[in-house]
Amino acid sequence: MVLVNNPGTWSAIYAPLRHAAWHGWTPTDMVFPFFVFIVGVAIPMALGPRLDRAGRGGALERVVRRSAIIFGLGLFLQALPSFNWATLRIPGVLQRIALCYLAAGVLFLVTSWRTQAVVTAGLLLGYWAVMILVPVPGYGAGDLSPAGNLAAYVDRAILGEAHMWRVSRVYDPEGILSTLPAIATALLGVLTGQWLRRQPTTVATAVRLALAGVVLTAVGLIWGAWFPVNKSLWTSSYVVLMGGLALITLALCYWLIEVHGHRHWAVPFVVFGVNALALYFLSSAVAQMLVTIRVGAENATLKSVLFNWLFAPWASPINASLAYACAYLSVWWGLMWVLYWRRIVLRV
Repeated sequence: MVLVNNPGTWSAIYAPLRHAAWHGWTPTDMVFPFFVFIVGVAIPMALGPRLDRAGRGGALERVVRRSAIIFGLGLFLQALPSFNWATLRIPGVLQRIALCYLAAGVLFLVTSWRTQAVVTAGLLLGYWAVMILVPVPGYGAGDLSPAGNLAAYVDRAILGEAHMWRVSRVYDPEGILSTLPAIATALLGVLTGQWLRRQPTTVATAVRLALAGVVLTAVGLIWGAWFPVNKSLWTSSYVVLMGGLALITLALCYWLIEVHGHRHWAVPFVVFGVNALALYFLSSAVAQMLVTIRVGAENATLKSVLFNWLFAPWASPINASLAYACAYLSVWWGLMWVLYWRRIVLRV
């Protein structure tokens, strides 16, 4: 997402690096649910041992504290640079991650895997039902347009347009109601993580992961005929489809890394992964400052000056835009590598 969120110019971007306009999906639409899924997978790995050492109370305290900090960091990013509380967007990417982590972590600590599976199914089926059956004033039931869907109506009614995504103001892609199926994405990861903890490190385990992924992918695609795959609405079919693709990807990584011990190829990704929260927060904050700082007689943004000076002269607009994004990503990889090399992990 650092690459996706930081093109040299928003007017020239390769299609795979854009979100789907509404229904449908692109490779970019896979990133957020994959991250939420793997957060869920990590919960049993991290909280299981902590539960054994500190007990349920200590583990719950950690989940609540971390969720509050991540939510607060998300609000801070939304407040930059003006800190105008009257127009502060309340939802956001980190806020959704915080709520998903909170719900999935608490459910892992206080319920069985069977209850978690029932909750997951209930969230997906319940969200489908209310989005299709509950009428929205002025639009009716089953309207899945940006302004006419139930999730958008709930956000406008509770948050108010001033506190929603400023690009649209009629819906928020990380809004209130659509966070419920996002929690189901995290719970799919929790169920996967618990299952993995009980399995031997074998090819058979990787195959079972992949087969489960294929089944979920097929179910998600079929479900999409009745409830379209849509990242902005985080539809139930989107949850199942992305959960399936995430399982297939996890199975491949598990087979390469855990079963066969091929670890060196993954080091560049580990450099990002061990400080993922710091990377996202800092890169987003700096990106905001680059479009806030004005320089020169023309009062241009610092980002546009850098793009027009360093990248635009030697490439087509779309390639120059991609080159800027790659350069920005490379700078952050270098900074994260320094932390990795010094064994510094910035935790919350």
